Amino acid sequence: MASEATIFHNPRCSTSRKTLELLRDNGIDPTVVQYLKTPPSRAELETMIRDAGIDVRAAVRKREALYAELGLADADDDELLDALAEHPILIERPFVVTPKGTRLARPIDAVREIL
Repeated sequence: MASEATIFHNPRCSTSRKTLELLRDNGIDPTVVQYLKTPPSRAELETMIRDAGIDVRAAVRKREALYAELGLADADDDELLDALAEHPILIERPFVVTPKGTRLARPIDAVREIL
């Protein structure tokens, strides 16, 4: 079992809270990064998205009002990454990173693959 993990967490998000609970239930005391206060860099985002095996658009919160305000529906990957780095509220959550890999916990069970 992985003892080192990092969760990019938003305490106001129920999925994020449940994922943190899953980690702790598995004996993992993760590093908790509240990404709205300490956002990842564009390069870190790019790496997490690639390592999670998802495309950039899957890492974007499309229901966030800012998504429509910025006109991101037609944005390419570079524009989306720029928007995520500049506006961390747009980052889908939570990302979990362990020595076994990176997953976007949607669904939460995806995280089990890297524990």
